[in-house]
Amino acid sequence: MRLAPRTHLRWGANLHSLRFFYDRTMMPTPDLQLLREPKWRAEDLGAPLPDSAHANSVCLPHWRDITDYEEKNPRVMERLRAGYPRFVVPAQCADFFAVCGRRFAGPDERCHAYPSERSADRCADYIKRWSGQTARVVAWPDRRVFVVCFPAAVEAAALKYWRHTGEGISSRHAESLIAGRMEVDSAEARARVMERLSGLLHIPASHLYLFKSGMAGLFTLHRMATQARPEGACVQFGFPYVDTLKIQQEFGYRSTFFPLGAAADIKLFGRLAALDQLAAVFCEFPSNPLLSSPDLAALSRICRAQRIPLIVDDTVSSCVNVDLRAAADVIVTSLTKYFTGRGDVMAGLVAINPESPLAEDITRRFRAEYEDTTWGDNLVLLDHYSQDFPERMAKINRTAERITDWLAARPDVATVYYPKHQQRELYDAFKRPDGGYSGLFSVLLRNAATRTEPFYNALQICKGPNLGTTFSLCCPFTLLAHYDELEWAERCGVSRYLLRFSIGLEEPDDLIARLEHAFRKSEAG
Repeated sequence: MRLAPRTHLRWGANLHSLRFFYDRTMMPTPDLQLLREPKWRAEDLGAPLPDSAHANSVCLPHWRDITDYEEKNPRVMERLRAGYPRFVVPAQCADFFAVCGRRFAGPDERCHAYPSERSADRCADYIKRWSGQTARVVAWPDRRVFVVCFPAAVEAAALKYWRHTGEGISSRHAESLIAGRMEVDSAEARARVMERLSGLLHIPASHLYLFKSGMAGLFTLHRMATQARPEGACVQFGFPYVDTLKIQQEFGYRSTFFPLGAAADIKLFGRLAALDQLAAVFCEFPSNPLLSSPDLAALSRICRAQRIPLIVDDTVSSCVNVDLRAAADVIVTSLTKYFTGRGDVMAGLVAINPESPLAEDITRRFRAEYEDTTWGDNLVLLDHYSQDFPERMAKINRTAERITDWLAARPDVATVYYPKHQQRELYDAFKRPDGGYSGLFSVLLRNAATRTEPFYNALQICKGPNLGTTFSLCCPFTLLAHYDELEWAERCGVSRYLLRFSIGLEEPDDLIARLEHAFRKSEAG
């Protein structure tokens, strides 16, 4: 059975309504083709998702492609034409690093580039800390970057900083530097983005701070918190996206992890907060990939009694769906995801809640750490892509809710991880009146050890990392994020067979038909 011809015809019939989301921007839309013809076939291995030189995802259509990618098998690695930019150095950045190397590198040295002197200095410091080898920073005023030169033997340490912090130059920044192009004037675009975000969050623009990536925002918040209490532990409440936890473990003095984030953990955390000096509490609402919602109200009461900043990542739910001002002291989000939706631009946001009793103190300390290094070309796209954000999110909400209801009723599905189907009352406490449950969910099949691989192989939607795109995506999240620590992840309640779905703008009937097809194929073996 092949669904592609029928789906193509259906999308032909629906293109008029679909263009509502695109005509308002008057910009190139590299993701539009994927809504009509998703990439899931073997020959699509390594293709960028979307078809853009700056794509944030890559097609990994089969289970073996995932494991071979993690094992760095040349069969997969030589086919990759994209990847998530913190995990796979974009081609434009690699080319610019080579330019830097020819100008600045000594014998057996490599180079990375950063948009500010402070971020480059931090990179050099952590290379020294992790490897024992000295790196040096060279200013390149003509190119307005700072080059970190390090021994080739410790490149793994340099890549570790690149991945976890999200502070390196962006692919569009590197592309402009190679071409000798000036940065575009993005002042008006920035103003519109800030006004848009302020209206959605109901937080003044003066309390909003843009970043070149969401992880750069989290890293800045971590520095702010640990510098205020250098010996204090950072607490991660609930199992988070991988690099959020890595920042706390790799860059802080101490960290404490409550992987389940359940009611019993609230009590343990309350005792810890009363006995220990804590620097900050980080959590996601809901979490990625288990979509669990922590008891934010209880966490907030404990944190505010001890004057501990509660930093909440709302990337998965988005500010269209939830209002966290009653609990969070700081809200951080990846604008790479739902806000832009197209999958080929990166940015992040930190919002300091003016209603928090800690707002003045947090703002003062945060501003001492903050640097605005968002590249102008990315800001222009951020503005254009986000114009239809609320409408996109509303459609995605409806489709994801319908699909998860359908999945939850199937006997061959063991668990659907989605805010509507677990800890709903905790999510609903912060859901906006017209909000939904967002577009991300995870699924664990029954007989997962034998059935998940054939199901994934047969699934006819785009397959690769990332979330929040206009086109649907699926990936075996645990394999991609925790391949070297699968047993640890399973002890934290995250199965190695977990499939994570990000729903896009396709019609729900089309997606259900594709899922039904994969179920039938996996039954047949």
